[in-house]
Amino acid sequence: MQISKKSVSLQCVFHSIRFKVNKGWSTAVLLFFYLYFKNNVRKTVSERNIKLKNRFMKRKEYCDRLKSAVLFLVLSFSVIACKNDDPDPVETERQTVFMYMPWSNNLLNAFHKNIDDMEKAILERGLSNEKVLVFLAESPTRATLFEFVYSRSPFYPEQRQRVTRKVLKEYRFSSTPEYTTTAGISSILKDVRSYAEAPRYGMVIGCHGMGWLPVSAKEKTIRSSRQVGKQTIETYKDHWEHTDRPMTRYFGGTTSQYQTEIKTLADAIADAGMKMEYILFDDCYMATIEVAYELRKATGHLIGSTCEIMEHGMPYDIIGKHLLGNVNYRGITEGFYSFYSNYKYPYGTISVTKCSELDDLASIMRDINQRFTFDETLLGTLQKLDGYNPVKFFDCGDYAAKLCKDPALLDQLNRQLQRTVPYKRHTEYYYSMSLPYPPGTEKIHTFSGITISDPSIHPTTITTKTETSWYKATH
Repeated sequence: MQISKKSVSLQCVFHSIRFKVNKGWSTAVLLFFYLYFKNNVRKTVSERNIKLKNRFMKRKEYCDRLKSAVLFLVLSFSVIACKNDDPDPVETERQTVFMYMPWSNNLLNAFHKNIDDMEKAILERGLSNEKVLVFLAESPTRATLFEFVYSRSPFYPEQRQRVTRKVLKEYRFSSTPEYTTTAGISSILKDVRSYAEAPRYGMVIGCHGMGWLPVSAKEKTIRSSRQVGKQTIETYKDHWEHTDRPMTRYFGGTTSQYQTEIKTLADAIADAGMKMEYILFDDCYMATIEVAYELRKATGHLIGSTCEIMEHGMPYDIIGKHLLGNVNYRGITEGFYSFYSNYKYPYGTISVTKCSELDDLASIMRDINQRFTFDETLLGTLQKLDGYNPVKFFDCGDYAAKLCKDPALLDQLNRQLQRTVPYKRHTEYYYSMSLPYPPGTEKIHTFSGITISDPSIHPTTITTKTETSWYKATH
């Protein structure tokens, strides 16, 4: 059988076309599967990436929410902590305040009230660089030293702040208490330093007070310039012995056994090596020039009353915050005045003496005493600040004004006196248990903030005043 060339040629063309067609389909199929798998893989990868991304986003969102919650809590506590707290003044040094309350017979209940009031002041203000220690004699032979411990918590708002009392030491004394001696007081001060050592110390002394007058027996031997050549024996009442009237506050108790000399206190502070930033006497008649001069090396400032102070004593719930940290002497005097102006017995005097100025004051007073002699006929015109007869304590500024006849020298003294007693306040009247009662008061006409006994002719002062450091420095 012969096949024509034309037929072969057609077959070749056909096979060629079939091959090309088949090849095209194959390519199309391959391309289809390639694109299908590519899209599915990309979709799968994309979905996986989306899932991973979602998971990451959820994790990131979770972390962001956690951070926000933590930040919210921190800010909340910060707001809570700051909301009711006044900013404390910046303290550069630690401070220890020591409340010293030796046995004082009939003032124990008043002391407990004073301690409670100081606790209120601490609760209101708080403690940062300060410590407050208290020595309290519950009887003539038993005493306790304790510390006010201040704590705060942000977790229990109703108990955020509280003050507790931590007993540090118990004391037992003999029938002649050591706390009336130099060694005994020094030992107590050293205990305070061992428990709460600090660069700055403040001391608050609560008891009865009788200014600079020395401890003596009830029966006195009297010898005055008007009784030359004879001696008499006289028994008289001290101010705290009048029991039928409102009570006031001897440095120590009401009997000589529990009383302390001012020089004893000064020597004890020196022996303990604890010069005070201030001494606050919560006692009667302690703002005297004689007391301040005797203590000028023991303390920087002396805070006290020129007159008798009511049994309530210092209003620690008001002035306590001013005794802590950066001491606010103006705040102390203003707080005292504010309290006693509205008290049921509205009588009170207070002053702050800057002890570093006392030597300059003594120098000027010495010049005055060398040139002038006081005219005793003017004694009745002087501003008295007690209830005794004869008077023991006179206003220092008024006495100087009636002693010195040189206006320039008097002006020099007055300016120095102002520097020595920079802060002072008084009510219109002062009260004394020794004045006729009722009302037991006298009006204050002039007030320099400190008393002097130089012109006194009282039996207890007439000779003993010449033995004071002040008298020796100015005569």
